[in-house]
Amino acid sequence: MGILKVRVYGDEVLRQKAKEITKISKKIHTLAENMLMTLYAYNGVGLAAPQVGESIRLFIIDVTEANQPKHPIIFINPKIIKKSGAINSYEGCLSFPEVYTDVRRYKNVTVKALNLSGKPFVIEAKDGELLAIAIQHEFDHLNGKLFVDHARNRFETDEKLISNNLNPIDMDYFLEEPELEEEISQEPPKQDE
Repeated sequence: MGILKVRVYGDEVLRQKAKEITKISKKIHTLAENMLMTLYAYNGVGLAAPQVGESIRLFIIDVTEANQPKHPIIFINPKIIKKSGAINSYEGCLSFPEVYTDVRRYKNVTVKALNLSGKPFVIEAKDGELLAIAIQHEFDHLNGKLFVDHARNRFETDEKLISNNLNPIDMDYFLEEPELEEEISQEPPKQDE
């Protein structure tokens, strides 16, 4: 049991398509526990197995506020079964220390997965809430995609990456997403509350 090493952008495991989990073994339980410890140690919202060097279809999310009891959700072999709407999301990632940028995301997602007991569950996350964003972000990790692949301003994102000694966006993975961009562009700007 312990805190795991988080792989940083450039590590090839982050670009691999993760394998399905065929058996929820003791090793998977231990990995999930260690991933939770790692997530909390880094004050993260989500962590996918590839980020700790394990190319398997597992991620964890905990969107509870700092002053609330922890409520982690463990997703094994997740599938996004429905998505709609579009939203601008300002994101960072534990594999990209100090880098935050605007990315395109779906506003609503429904995901189906297994829990650690092997029981299926479905979660619907709506209205661009943090859970909806986190599910998409972590799900991408299982497919070798990264949040910078969805960047709304590629050049600005490249500057942020380079200034943090990271490689610029790999254009082989960059996603244009014109439908999402068009919908986001039509949204009225949010008023400061």
